[in-house]
Amino acid sequence: MKITELLTKDTIQLNLSSQSKNGVIDELVSVLDKSGKLHDPEEFKKAILNREAQSTTGIGEGIAIPHAKTSAVQEPAIAFGKSAEGVDYDSLDGDPAHLFFMIAATEGANQTHLEALSRLSSMLMDMDVRKSLLNAASKEEILQIINLHDGEEVEEAPVETAVSDNMILAVTACPTGIAHTYMAADALKAKAKAMELNLKVETNGSGGAKNVLTQEEIENAAAIIVAADTKVEMNRFKGKPVIEVPVAEAIRRPEELLNQAMKQDAPLYKGGEQEKESNGGTEKKQKTGFYKHLMNGVSNMLPFVVGGGILIAISFLFGIQSANPDSAEYNEFAAILNTIGGGNAFYLMVPVLAGFIAMSIADRPGFAPGMVGGLIAATGQSGFLGGIIAGFLAGYVVLGIKRLTNNFPPSLEGIKPVLIYPLLGIFITGVIMLQFLVEPLSAVNTGIQNWLDGLGTGNLILLGLILGGMMAIDMGGPINKAAFTFGIAMIEGGNLAPHAAIMAGGMVPPLGLAMATTLFKKKFNDNERKAGIAAYFMGASFITEGAIPFAAADPFRVIPSIVTGSAIAGALTMFFGIGLPAPHGGVFVFPVVEGNPFLYLLAVLIGSVITALMVGFLKKPIK
Repeated sequence: MKITELLTKDTIQLNLSSQSKNGVIDELVSVLDKSGKLHDPEEFKKAILNREAQSTTGIGEGIAIPHAKTSAVQEPAIAFGKSAEGVDYDSLDGDPAHLFFMIAATEGANQTHLEALSRLSSMLMDMDVRKSLLNAASKEEILQIINLHDGEEVEEAPVETAVSDNMILAVTACPTGIAHTYMAADALKAKAKAMELNLKVETNGSGGAKNVLTQEEIENAAAIIVAADTKVEMNRFKGKPVIEVPVAEAIRRPEELLNQAMKQDAPLYKGGEQEKESNGGTEKKQKTGFYKHLMNGVSNMLPFVVGGGILIAISFLFGIQSANPDSAEYNEFAAILNTIGGGNAFYLMVPVLAGFIAMSIADRPGFAPGMVGGLIAATGQSGFLGGIIAGFLAGYVVLGIKRLTNNFPPSLEGIKPVLIYPLLGIFITGVIMLQFLVEPLSAVNTGIQNWLDGLGTGNLILLGLILGGMMAIDMGGPINKAAFTFGIAMIEGGNLAPHAAIMAGGMVPPLGLAMATTLFKKKFNDNERKAGIAAYFMGASFITEGAIPFAAADPFRVIPSIVTGSAIAGALTMFFGIGLPAPHGGVFVFPVVEGNPFLYLLAVLIGSVITALMVGFLKKPIK
């Protein structure tokens, strides 16, 4: 398929009027919609913005390629727009973008469409093509330039390369597999050719992996470059120097990556838990070990927490005792909600936490022993602490069983995952939990509850100050999650005050920054002011991550401001005597709090205003 079957006169806008990134996106979405290419323009725009949130599609050299693959597209198409003055598009090189190609791919885009889209991405790496498009004066001229350089190639054949010890391998992949995947591959190949290097690139695009690396090539490679924003099969690279970077980095600095690969200036890939053994290179440390396994459990537990917690909160709207058949407040529907949310979703939280921790450690064979260990912890009143310990215990028990059975005859390989691992894993984990761990862990859990119940007002305020501040330090990271998990454990134990401080502390960062963009407009750029509007809603919904873009752009001013505001909000909720029975929901669950909901709202507002004022005074005006 020719590219000009997707890019037509109807989808070309020669002179874009927009001066901002969001404006250009709106304008090109409108072009596609008017030409009948979209089912749902709002849903398509949402998919485009979701892709931009993962990493900018402003690839530098004056080009931006916003793209999405979604069911909102009626017919695969490309929209082209040009801006002579240029638009700030958050490009990788910081320069304004002049040429815009918006790619709309259907959910089930066929191979011919995908190949045409990938050829367009590759074509734009040619400087002559970019100059010609920038100077084109008519729609017809745009199409002629595209046709001139579109050699409608057949499917890429596997590259035959002479295997050698200094060979460099690369893998490129982006979430949609349409644009960046192929542009990164072409940038690496072009630079390798200029440097006279022996390079092979595997592309993981929408049509599947192409030019797949062989085991022989991997064994003989000097190093492997993995430029990817999505999951890539990594275990095949075990023991080799591997450079891991976002896919855009291969487009922006291919020469630097190739030189690094030639020097083998990269850690050896360990497989599974990646450790850093740098041969002189310095790379960002990967999240591994305890944190990785714990976060795998927490992230898989959160849907049970959020869904179950909000159902419980809704049931409380009918009355705090509305689920109790013996109460005058009893309501049958409220009782159903409470049973689903509390009796079932919450009941599964600890087993799911333990199961996925164990699965992270020992892969699938660890899941069943972890779930059983977590269930024993939950029924034995040892709570989240017991669930975490059960998960790690089950995972490492199964790893031990795997090692002990490594030398079993090949004829028994088939029964190990279906019989030996689950039987021994569940038995050993269960015995250790029941005989040695449940009682002491239950005592620790009860001790923490009693300690909290016995805290005086001053100590509670200090606890609220700490928990509120923890929610803002890393905005969804391990410190934030540690505080959040502690709050859920306290709700489960019947102490509702800590989680009230935690939710207030988590709401303040996005709300405070949203207020700052409203009160101090001259200190934020256009994109930040627009992000501030979204931050109001994210903060109100207890989505702390809404503050991350602001903190990433100016951490030394923003982070102290949000931590201060969140800590004060957490302390105030304790001072006001607020308790929160729902683990999530933001302002939507304020009506069910213990204590005065207006004082709870006041605590959040005071913390948000303090954050906004600090940011406003600390930040410098945008020039």
